[in-house]
Amino acid sequence: MPALPKPTLEKILQLLGFPATVEEHKLDDDVLLDVKTDDSGRLIGRQGQTLADLQYITNRLLFQQDPTVPKVTVDVSGYRSQAREALVKKAKDAAEKVRRWGDIVELEPLSSFDRRIVHHALKDDPDIETHSVEVEGTDRKAVLLRPKQK
Repeated sequence: MPALPKPTLEKILQLLGFPATVEEHKLDDDVLLDVKTDDSGRLIGRQGQTLADLQYITNRLLFQQDPTVPKVTVDVSGYRSQAREALVKKAKDAAEKVRRWGDIVELEPLSSFDRRIVHHALKDDPDIETHSVEVEGTDRKAVLLRPKQK
């Protein structure tokens, strides 16, 4: 039986007691599930943590049903798209500092999802290379930006 992202997320939200509607959009190889609800703040959580957990659970359930299912991104009221734009801007500003001063710039510790956004935003920059490095005392990693070795 194929895994169905939209009905799966709708069932999770129903079981959690969140009245919401879900719109499904195709993104390249992935699927975006955009949740519309009046209680978006509780569903997003502090710094998007509840939203990240909801996305993780949705992907785990789908993968259990069908290991070939595309990765699902869950967004609530455009939160992820706004956060993504802010993160891309921060990455490009940091890249500009590296270009201008030639120093290494370290961004704050980020989730794997956010690090992927930073790496993707700068992957085509001819002057900058990015690396994820462990941050001592945490389970998170930070992104280092430095001039590309030529």
